[in-house]
Amino acid sequence: MTRKKYASDISREKFSEIEPLLRSVRRRTKPTTVDLYEVFCAVLYLLRTGCQWRFLPSEFPKWQTVYAYFSKWSQPDQHGVSVLEQALKKSGWRGAHKTGTQRQHDVLDRGRAEREEH
Repeated sequence: MTRKKYASDISREKFSEIEPLLRSVRRRTKPTTVDLYEVFCAVLYLLRTGCQWRFLPSEFPKWQTVYAYFSKWSQPDQHGVSVLEQALKKSGWRGAHKTGTQRQHDVLDRGRAEREEH
């Protein structure tokens, strides 16, 4: 079954360039049971939209699984750079100018400023 494509997705070809980097983080004790491409696309979706973990579309792996990988990939190395940051840069992903949450905060801040003026 193929899932719906999202604007935040990257191509499988581009993912194959960063997959070894992402796989380098996982524990060696048990085999991977999820498609890391799907997990990475879910992370990109979250970064793009700013949605809450629990509102991740059901077509992606479980939000708990995505969160676990995000958490591992986000840990900084000895130089202060995470595998996720390296993967995003290598993939050429630009991200959203602002996430949904940031846009919402902007609207709230504007409303607060207007009320203070009056």
